[in-house]
Amino acid sequence: MTPRSLFRALAVAELVTWTMLLVGMLMKYGFGLGDLPVRIGGSVHGFVFLAYLVVATVVAVNQRWSFGATALGWVSAIVPYTTLPFEVGVARRGMLDGPWRRSASASASDGHRSGPLDRLLFVVVAHPFVAALIGVVLVALVFAVLLTIGPPVPSR
Repeated sequence: MTPRSLFRALAVAELVTWTMLLVGMLMKYGFGLGDLPVRIGGSVHGFVFLAYLVVATVVAVNQRWSFGATALGWVSAIVPYTTLPFEVGVARRGMLDGPWRRSASASASDGHRSGPLDRLLFVVVAHPFVAALIGVVLVALVFAVLLTIGPPVPSR
């Protein structure tokens, strides 16, 4: 799986789960079907949202995006239906081209020094299944903590 295909898969998944959440809200508030549709759509969306943020960060490090481009990628997950247009935009600019960087020597060959994030990326790329498992567990833990905390309470 290339950085481009992974990023696209999560961008599409984020878009699909936004739809699930919005349909759940329509079912709850428009048709009075209770909380279950929102709980299901919201839970799936929340998990994919966090996974998208992780993948966007890993791809951004691999592709050497600027902080601004990375932040825009993160923000695209917050605004409904913008992850896919963001993905299309960065793909058109060539910001998703190329393979995974696997070593410091590969980074040095194109004139860049390896920093701590690069070294972490090399470990992730060298052990993708372990990294994916750790990523899923970390996302699940953050997700569980956020569920425990609950939704923000509006000020009165």
